[in-house]
Amino acid sequence: MRKLKNSELNRLNVDEFKKASKTPIIVVLDNIRSLNNIGSVFRTCDAFLVKKIYLCGITACPPHKDIHKTALGSTESVEWEYIDNTLDLIESLNDYRIISIEQAENSIMLNDFKPDKNLKYAVVFGNEVKGVSQQVVDASDEVIEIPQFGTKHSLNISVSAGVVIWDLFCKINS
Repeated sequence: MRKLKNSELNRLNVDEFKKASKTPIIVVLDNIRSLNNIGSVFRTCDAFLVKKIYLCGITACPPHKDIHKTALGSTESVEWEYIDNTLDLIESLNDYRIISIEQAENSIMLNDFKPDKNLKYAVVFGNEVKGVSQQVVDASDEVIEIPQFGTKHSLNISVSAGVVIWDLFCKINS
């Protein structure tokens, strides 16, 4: 096997990305403190044609060198907006099914979640230490949990975003 060159990958340019049909998913970052995590989420959203990212609370906004370091230019392709209060945003997203990614009572395991291809989803990822705020969990239509089997209680937020967005992308586009 020969490793492919970037020029052989047939990726979209920024203009083509902006015109492309998007996955019916928006991502909400609820008080993410790590700029590298923010950049990684941008890159994942670019990879799976996510419609938009909302940066809320203490979540930093581009341009910033530490976001750019991991985003690798995806802050230019993926639409984003800063909203101060996550709960205010969630309550305004009337056309979206709100899903918090969190460990909670009555959560649905990601592998058991079956998205409706006719719906649009807002997926909320929370702070590295405190997770998604309880108020946002309370306002969510459902909570999805990523099954884990080791000793740690959580995954890094950028890893969680990659796992969840990939899974939803595959299920919605199957």
